[in-house]
Amino acid sequence: MVDRTLAAVKDRLTKEITYWDHRAQELKAMEEAGKTNAKLKSELAQRRADDLQARLQVRTEDLSQMRRLAPQTPVVIGGALIIPIGLLKRFQGEPSPEETELFGKNRKAVELAAMEAVITREQNLGFSPVDVSEKKLGWDIESNIPGTGRLRFIEVKGRVKGSKTVTVSKNEIIAGLNKPDEYTLAIVEVLFENGNAQINNVHYIPMPFQQEPDFAATSINYDLNKIISLG
Repeated sequence: MVDRTLAAVKDRLTKEITYWDHRAQELKAMEEAGKTNAKLKSELAQRRADDLQARLQVRTEDLSQMRRLAPQTPVVIGGALIIPIGLLKRFQGEPSPEETELFGKNRKAVELAAMEAVITREQNLGFSPVDVSEKKLGWDIESNIPGTGRLRFIEVKGRVKGSKTVTVSKNEIIAGLNKPDEYTLAIVEVLFENGNAQINNVHYIPMPFQQEPDFAATSINYDLNKIISLG
């Protein structure tokens, strides 16, 4: 590549140098004969020839240095780790787009089925459950223990079967930490058959939370299988 470039450079510049050298001599002869060219003087033509000669010398030296180039071990000055956003969200415990879409389409049906399942279960256990979810207390059901005056506080989370995470609000976590012996997190797995919500499983997790969320947190996503394993 250097040889081809050098040959082309020499050919082009040498022709131009020769032309301006010859032109300078012609103009000088005319000037000595008293025939001055008003547009171009011999000195200017000679200067152009000399400039081209200097340019040829510099270009030749540059190309000669290119012949002495040699590969060296590259030095890494930076790097980047590219992680797919879906994988990153999964590691952070966030629900997948498919899970979010599925729950979003059937949210109300899932919540109603979950509440009904827990109320029925509490009744079967001999307790008297009351739906208090509208009060936003940090739990959805207050279940009276007959003859004791005591209450069971149950937060109900309905999840579509196959979901990977469950979201718990800061208020719910603090309520669970403040009433560890009376508080229960109920996770209800719901599946759909012919468009109807069916209960697949009900999990009770007593004392589900171990620490308060960060000050700036409004909710926390938990790994569904891991939190169910605490029950």
